[in-house]
This record gives sequence, C-alpha cells and structure tokens, in this order.
Amino acid sequence: MGSIRVLLVVASLLFVACGPGIEEDATGQDIYLQICARCHADNLSGGLGPALVGEDSPTPDRPQTYILQTIRSGLGRMPAFGGTLSDDQIQRVTDYIISQQDV
Repeated sequence: MGSIRVLLVVASLLFVACGPGIEEDATGQDIYLQICARCHADNLSGGLGPALVGEDSPTPDRPQTYILQTIRSGLGRMPAFGGTLSDDQIQRVTDYIISQQDV
C-alpha cells in the first residue's frame, strides 16, 4: 500500500510540474483546487495529505507564517511550491485555507 501512495504522490507532482500553469491572478480557492486538492481533498478534509480543517487537523492551531513556509518550502512528504507559485499566490492560497477553518 505504501508504494502505491508514493506513486500517487510522484504522479501528482509530475502533473503539477508539467501541467498547465496557474494563472498569476488566480484566486486562493482556484490555486487550492488546482494544486492542493489532489492530496488534501476539495473540501480540505485530507487524503494523501493531512486534513487542513476540522478537529483532527493541526492547521487551525498553526500561525499563518507556518502555513506560508510549508507551502513555499515543503515539509515531510509535502513538496515545496516556492518554485511553482509566486509569493502572492502562496499568500492567496494560505488566506483561503485559513478562511475555511470556521466554515
């Protein structure tokens, strides 16, 4: 089961790297759905990656700088997106994730 998970992560990363680029003015939600939802689910409930909302998620307790840095530089199995997304895009997707904490 572990090797299938690794293959899915690698395939997702290749798609992000080789797929169509993200529009520079895309909303945080658009960016999330195009890049993050593959691992964290459309509703941020988790999948290959951890949930980003809900009681079981550590995200609501994390400062904004932690989320920004994790998206920019990666952490553990989470790949870095600093080379894929601009700082402004990273800020927008971070703002979107934070906005979904109390929904």
